Formats: sequence, structure tokens, C-alpha cells
Amino acid sequence: MTPTAESLTARATDLASRREPFVHATVVRAQRPTSAHAGDTALVLPSGEIQGFVGGNCVEASVREYSRQVLASGEPLLLRVVPGEPSRNVEEGAVEVSNPCLSGGAIEIFLQPRIPAPRVVVVGTTPVAQALESLGTGVGLAVELTDGESASPRADDAALIVASHGKAEEVALEAALRAGVPYVALVASESRGAAVLESLEIDPEQRSRVFTPAGLQLGARSPGEIALSILAQLIQERAKARHGAPPAAPAAPAARPEAAPAESAPAESAPATAVDPVCGMTVAATESSLHVVHNGTTVYFCSPGCRAAFRKDPERYARST
Repeated sequence: MTPTAESLTARATDLASRREPFVHATVVRAQRPTSAHAGDTALVLPSGEIQGFVGGNCVEASVREYSRQVLASGEPLLLRVVPGEPSRNVEEGAVEVSNPCLSGGAIEIFLQPRIPAPRVVVVGTTPVAQALESLGTGVGLAVELTDGESASPRADDAALIVASHGKAEEVALEAALRAGVPYVALVASESRGAAVLESLEIDPEQRSRVFTPAGLQLGARSPGEIALSILAQLIQERAKARHGAPPAAPAAPAARPEAAPAESAPAESAPATAVDPVCGMTVAATESSLHVVHNGTTVYFCSPGCRAAFRKDPERYARST
């Protein structure tokens, strides 16, 4: 049964509350004959599962493929699917895909990524911590204030910033470093920051990843200015990571010259795709795509028709798998 608009809205709200990414797909134009109509919507999950209706199986194959690309890039895309031999014409913000399985018509679908704001865990309730919460929201971050004992950093967090003036600093820093949080910072003077780092029960390489004193050297004095300098440094480090540049080495205390900067994380790989051996369409290589296992190899298809043709005579198409 196709979900109703109300159930899709509720589902989208639930996904957002659980900070799970998805794509909101909306048919903006449909030329007959098509099974979908302008205004039809669906949610596309990272697994490729489509909840809702924006077209038949042939259209869904392209929606699934490009939704995964949209989630990877974070940029919206206008997808146009037309009949014809497999081809694609890519423009800025749009792509036209020809699908030989379509009998006619054309459809345009707007793919809007819904990606949770990067989570920043701030330990403390000090004026600097409160300023980080206020300013961070304004630059698109989901800032959560907590105490050091309750902090639960995750590898997919954008940052953990300790601004608690000495309260449970060590436990929060160690948890963030062991979880692999990419930006970890401690608001403290240079001398106190060095002392805190020396007390951490972690290896020197992990210790060297902590930015302390936190923030860019802007001459900041007030809590708001200090928070601004920290967010500026966080934004700078995230930009370096997106472009594959090594992160800047935090200023290491003089007593620990042996500490080395951490290596940059590897770039995220592009979503996996496969070619339908029957029609030549590119499809998403996910569990939710139509597929069969032939001679130990998973073969993916854009439509039930292509899958049926392959099953009828797999050796004919085996060279394309």
C-alpha cells in the first residue's frame, strides 16, 4: 500500500528527530504516459529503500541511484527521466537520464537531501559554552550542552568542545578521542591545557589532536569572542577535511615535542553502482534494488522486465556482468 501524504510527513519527522538522513523526492512535472503525477512524493533512505511513489520501477532505479549521490554531496538535484537508449546529460544542479525501459512520456523529480545538522557536543554550562550554543545554531550546527560525566561522543559528531572550567574534562576528552571525533578542543590557558593533556590516559598521537587553547588566535577576550574563534577554527578544519587536506596540528605544549599531528581521515567513497546487463542502465548497487545472484555474482536491474529477461537466458548477458 502506498503511504499517504500524512504518513510520509510523520515518517520524515521521525527520521529527522532520530537524526537519520534521507532524500525528499517530489515529482514536479510529468508528461504522459507516466504512472506518477506532479505533486507525488517519496522518501528515499540511504539504503535505497523508497517509501512513497514517484514513478514505476524504471524511474525508481534512477531515483535510487541519484538519491544516494545527493546524500553523498549534500546538494539537491533535478532528475529528468526520458525514454531512449541509456545515456545521461549532466548539467549544474540537474541530470537527464534516458531509460530504454520507458515506453514513453517523461518525468522530472526534485531530489532534496535532508541531512541532519552536524552535532557539536559542548561540555559545560559556562558563558563560553552558552555562547557556543547560541552562535553554533546560527551557522547550521546542532549544539548540545552536557556535562563531562554524561557526554557520549560519537564518531559521526562534528566536534566535542570542553568549556567546563575544570569539571570532568579528562573523561570527556578521552571519550571523544577514542570515539574518533574529528575536532576535539579544550577551553583553557596554555599552561592548564598542557597539564590536562598530560593527565589523559591516551597515547601521544591522540593527545596531539586536542586543540588547546581552543580557537583561532583572534585576540578574543569576551565569552562571545572566544566562542566565535572556536567555531571559526572548527569550520576551517571541516573545510580542510572536505577537500582532503591534512588537519592543522594543534599547538603542542613545549613539554611534549614528540607529539605528531593525526593523519587526515580518508575521503568518503562514492555510492556503489552497477550496470543492468539487459538494458545498459546504471543502477544503485543496494539490497533494495532489483537483483539476482548468478554464479556467485550479484546482478542488478532497473526493472522486473530486465530481471525476467536475464533469468530466462542468463548466459546471453553474462559477459556484461
